Amino acid sequence: MIHTPHVDWFAISTILVLLGASFVALLGAVLVPARARRAFAASVSALGFVGGLVTSIWLYVDSANGHLVISGAFYRDRWTMLSQIILCGIGFATSLVAVEHVARPRDEHISEFFALLLASTAGMTFFVGSGNLMVMFLALEWFSIALYVMCAIDYDVEGSLEAGLKYLIIGSFGSAALLFGSALVYGATGRIGFADIAHVVGSRGLAGDALLVLGLAMIIAGLGFKSSAAPFHMWTPDVYEGAPTTVTAFMSAATKVAAFALAFRLLRTAFPQEEHLWSWAFAGIAVASLAIGNLAALVQRNVKRMLAYSSISHAGFLLIGLSAGSALGGRALMYYLIVYAAMAFGSFAVLAARERELGEAVTLDNLAGFGWERPFLGVAMWFFLFGFAGLPLGGGFVAKFYVLAAAYRHGWAWLVIVGVIATLVSLYYYLAVVRAMYMRPSAELHVAPVRGGSPPREPLLHVAVGLALAVSVGSLFAVGPVIDLAKHAVNALPF
Repeated sequence: MIHTPHVDWFAISTILVLLGASFVALLGAVLVPARARRAFAASVSALGFVGGLVTSIWLYVDSANGHLVISGAFYRDRWTMLSQIILCGIGFATSLVAVEHVARPRDEHISEFFALLLASTAGMTFFVGSGNLMVMFLALEWFSIALYVMCAIDYDVEGSLEAGLKYLIIGSFGSAALLFGSALVYGATGRIGFADIAHVVGSRGLAGDALLVLGLAMIIAGLGFKSSAAPFHMWTPDVYEGAPTTVTAFMSAATKVAAFALAFRLLRTAFPQEEHLWSWAFAGIAVASLAIGNLAALVQRNVKRMLAYSSISHAGFLLIGLSAGSALGGRALMYYLIVYAAMAFGSFAVLAARERELGEAVTLDNLAGFGWERPFLGVAMWFFLFGFAGLPLGGGFVAKFYVLAAAYRHGWAWLVIVGVIATLVSLYYYLAVVRAMYMRPSAELHVAPVRGGSPPREPLLHVAVGLALAVSVGSLFAVGPVIDLAKHAVNALPF
């Protein structure tokens, strides 16, 4: 007789809802008439993400006492569920933007796009709840393959095809490193469960074992590729620039949430005995990310590429919270992810609107007049940029203060100084974008003509940007409730 494990179907209900919506959207590609395909697929996608939000919130409330389910393969706790809430929110906003901004010539593949969006998010929601190394790797491949295709969805556009190919090749190196590292950890401990690994290392005195440490190093490298942290960042500027901007908006926010949420759980649960190694490793990677991201962004004229380097810099700030390895660091990390996801998605969504107007890449030169032409999007953009810079006009100020406080509490005043210097450097290129939108004189910069007359009406994009702006700015005025959410989530992890 075959004994099957008990499956807590409610624990994975968010994943099932997103997968079900993905299948329905894909069926629309063959069963729905071409003229109605876009509206059908977008509606299914939006409803799928709303359903995912409902189940994730329900599970967050109902999972105060976190535990492993499905034979120790998946964590049902508030850390997983809060991460899923963020991911479903990003997916919902992406669905709104994609209705108007996935190229019209691609209508014959529009259902496939929304199906891939849902499938990718389902993979990420599975990834953040991984309870062992095998589930972690399979979930990583699940959402990565969908992202590779989404980056190249405009396959007759050279930049999109190039972005998909680069992401596939370099992402494969990251996946290979993660898999090889997992194999080495299994070889050293004979276990794949996160908690089991820590138990074996402690009981057998394997702390400092060469095979274990090498495996941990390769796992860190693999997660570094997915989180766009230096020196594993080489794919980020080219892929962010070449991919359709709707896809870039989704990737910039969602992959950070998935990678950092899983990384913090993995390190705290599976490798607490090696904290003296991975905390210093991540501190060094944080410094490299802050230096490379900010210095490279200073010389960019293409705004999309500038924001790509900015995302590398923000990976550095997230790593500061991660490297602290404390409960305070975990709260700071989760708070930062909520705020950063909103700002990153919103800023790229605004760029998508400008790209559609101009029919070309957005640069500091052709941004002139945008703030006056599109007042709401212009104001939203400078709120996002000020938040990125850590100015007190959004949650970015509290987020940076929080991660630096975690580093200081950990005894790393030098890392706080590095973070402050990086923030000061970033002011130059963030304010340059605001200056380009509003304040450059006509003698220096001419207003770029809008293709086809007045700017297109984009009500759904405005709703998506408005939601991102509400989260970004609202998190400053609702610091207490958001931190409480993060605190309850962190309580699910071992400290």
